[in-house]
Amino acid sequence: MAYRLLLLAALLGSTACTQTTTRGVRTNAAVQDDGRWPAVVSRVRPDAAQERRVDAILAKMSVEEKVAQTIQPDIGSVTPADVKKYKFGSVLNGGNSSPGGNETGPASDWLKLADAFWEASMSADWAGEKIPVIWGSDAVHGHSNIVGATLFPHNIGLGAARNPELIRRIGEVTALEMAVTGLDWDFSPTLAVVRDDRWGRTYEGFSEDPAIVRDYSGKMVEGLQGRAGTSDFMGPGKVIATAKHFVGDGGTLGGKDQGDNPSTPQQLRDIHGAGYPPAIEAGVQAIMASFSSVRGQKTHGDRDLLTGALREQMGFDGLVVGDWNAHGQVPGCTNTSCPQSMNAGLDMYMAPDSWKDLYTNTLAQVRSGVIPMTRLNEAVRRILRVKVRAGMFEKGKPSSRAYAGQFNLLGSSAHRAVARQAVRESLVLLKNQNRTLPLAANANILVAGDGADNIAKQAGGWTLTWQGTGVTNKDFPNAQSIFGGIQEAVRAGGGTATLSVDGRYTTKPDVAVVVFGEEPYAEFVGDRPALEFSPADKKDLELMRRLKAAGIPVVSVFLSGRPMWVNPELNASDAFVAAFLPGSEGGGVADVLIGGPGRAVRNDFKGKLSYSWPKRPDQTPLNVGDKNYDPLFAYGYGLTYGVNGNLAGLSEERPAGVSAGADGVVFGRAGLPTGWSLDLIEDGGTTVPVTGNAGTTGSGRLVVAGVDRRAQEDARRFTWNGTGGATMQFAAAQPLDISREANGELSLIVDYRVDQAPSAPVLLGMVSGAGARAGLPIAGYLRSAPMGQWTTMAIPLRCLREAGVDMQRVSAPVWISTAGKLTLSVSDVRIASAAVPQNQCGRP
Repeated sequence: MAYRLLLLAALLGSTACTQTTTRGVRTNAAVQDDGRWPAVVSRVRPDAAQERRVDAILAKMSVEEKVAQTIQPDIGSVTPADVKKYKFGSVLNGGNSSPGGNETGPASDWLKLADAFWEASMSADWAGEKIPVIWGSDAVHGHSNIVGATLFPHNIGLGAARNPELIRRIGEVTALEMAVTGLDWDFSPTLAVVRDDRWGRTYEGFSEDPAIVRDYSGKMVEGLQGRAGTSDFMGPGKVIATAKHFVGDGGTLGGKDQGDNPSTPQQLRDIHGAGYPPAIEAGVQAIMASFSSVRGQKTHGDRDLLTGALREQMGFDGLVVGDWNAHGQVPGCTNTSCPQSMNAGLDMYMAPDSWKDLYTNTLAQVRSGVIPMTRLNEAVRRILRVKVRAGMFEKGKPSSRAYAGQFNLLGSSAHRAVARQAVRESLVLLKNQNRTLPLAANANILVAGDGADNIAKQAGGWTLTWQGTGVTNKDFPNAQSIFGGIQEAVRAGGGTATLSVDGRYTTKPDVAVVVFGEEPYAEFVGDRPALEFSPADKKDLELMRRLKAAGIPVVSVFLSGRPMWVNPELNASDAFVAAFLPGSEGGGVADVLIGGPGRAVRNDFKGKLSYSWPKRPDQTPLNVGDKNYDPLFAYGYGLTYGVNGNLAGLSEERPAGVSAGADGVVFGRAGLPTGWSLDLIEDGGTTVPVTGNAGTTGSGRLVVAGVDRRAQEDARRFTWNGTGGATMQFAAAQPLDISREANGELSLIVDYRVDQAPSAPVLLGMVSGAGARAGLPIAGYLRSAPMGQWTTMAIPLRCLREAGVDMQRVSAPVWISTAGKLTLSVSDVRIASAAVPQNQCGRP
């Protein structure tokens, strides 16, 4: 409670002072505030016996063993034999890592591999006491890497539920299901206070309001770890929790992932840091540093934050872990060498694929004194302290522990009931014209839209795979789609539910439920330049309008990771529900939409927006308490069945110049991200930027013109005349770091049409570093493509990296070059998970 008392004193100050208040943030203009963080008294009290044990273990360790404890490789690039050799302190599975590389493999494979890593660490030749390895995982909405696990709504939906006790229960279920598979450590909860919804991780944040994040953070920690000060703490079925990402990741300029947060020290503490004091008070044992920067300084190298704020001011005594090779972004560092991070206060490097050279370099830096031995000892002491507190030295191998191997607990009926409650309480009703809802259980209901029977879409990113893509309903054996839930409810009530994704029907239904929304995504791929929901084909909007024109009431269920501008879809709907990303329990949607006899309310809407809903697609940042705050639906909005839910027609005018699509898009709808350029270059000639729809190189070797695909001149046709080498390229405004994306499942995806086959070799690649070009041959793909038809090429980023692209400094994400004749139209270029089979690394 100490941090609350200090905050109260700091915020109230003199009664004579003028105060200004926003939701969750109270400041006092007359009291000098240096941005100091509050002192926090953790409910996990220092234990003298535990500290003596840590000191005894540390005293017998070799310097090599100490360094290895500070490095965390990914299971995709490290083996149990490596763990035995090096004695690493931890391993992790990234979003696309899994036992044997099989992301949809059985849960038993996870437990077997957990045993293998543990046994490797315990059979190593230690200088003193054997130290068990621990396994960390992103179980961010349930144990979401595991087939059959319970999937909870993502945090944005939980924020709408306004139920801290439910959050604690979700933590308990998540921890128990992790224990089933033998894992020790959850990289959760995310405590980002999201202030710009263009950020692709918006759904990982509970709210734009620090008050909700503050109320939830300690509860999730308590659910995962158990209540500190009781026998439940780190007991059977509990895991280590991680508060992340410290600090300010939800406030980067433009909502850019891994970008810069310009907040003042006071704003950083009171808004973006609001969740950390309660998490520390609840006894959180790990805190993950953020990829992002604060006022231009990368957090992974910021001693004022990692040591000053966390340890010296808030008194955090657990371990600070890095994010995925994020130490490599600190100025002067690389993925394989970064003493600056450890010296700043990082205790454990997350080094998924860089671990071997990082170990070697860190060891050399300790021996040379670049990293003081005192700092290394402090880092290892913190790691050992967490392991001792978590009982890792006594628990035995993973399969021998309580609940291990009880795979029937994954997605059990009791766990799914908690998730279903979370779905019911997180739904937000935005419109209910003429009381369209609830629906009669004996009605003839048409269920339409590509989200209706699509569990992957309703679950979103960080589900089995990093981006949540490449999986189907068969990969979710313990889940129910939204259609499945509606069908179950109306069958019980004497009605019928018919699935028709495109909305076609033979017998006119009484009502249509259209389930639509964003495709799954995670960080980077999910970043957007604006908040318009704008799929290129507009199929969802056309479907709604067609049904309404036929006199069928339309109930829309919108799946999204953020509030979005959906005015046209709202106008085309009689009722509109923001379901966010509900997870595995589609039946929770039916619980609220489908009434009892005579349309009696079975479960009312409880959800209230934890994020403000935009009135225009360019209306961001948009946060309660802002000057000139003017949302379409304010923070806290949410209808119930007992109020008038009518909504007047909304403006569908789209402001000129508003960008659409995701920031993973290099080129789309004839547009480029702000500041980017389309350039034409002749070999040995100058670069010619194309400012309109058409352009040409100096001697006409390469000509570009607008061409239609889905709309007027929304694509570009490039014509090489064969008189010499020439290149087209999309150049970024600033160099991009896509090194993490290159380590995952992502590809450079090009939608193209061959109008004249190539007469000579063709290369596709990227420009990186100091202007170096590296590419792969693609003429074989172009020659085999159907002439005159749009098709897609997906080149894995790893192929381009292997070809020589410096993925940390990409200045042009795509270029295409040939000296021969070729006419090639391009409509979309993006970096994303491939929905089509990936091409190999080039084809001459």
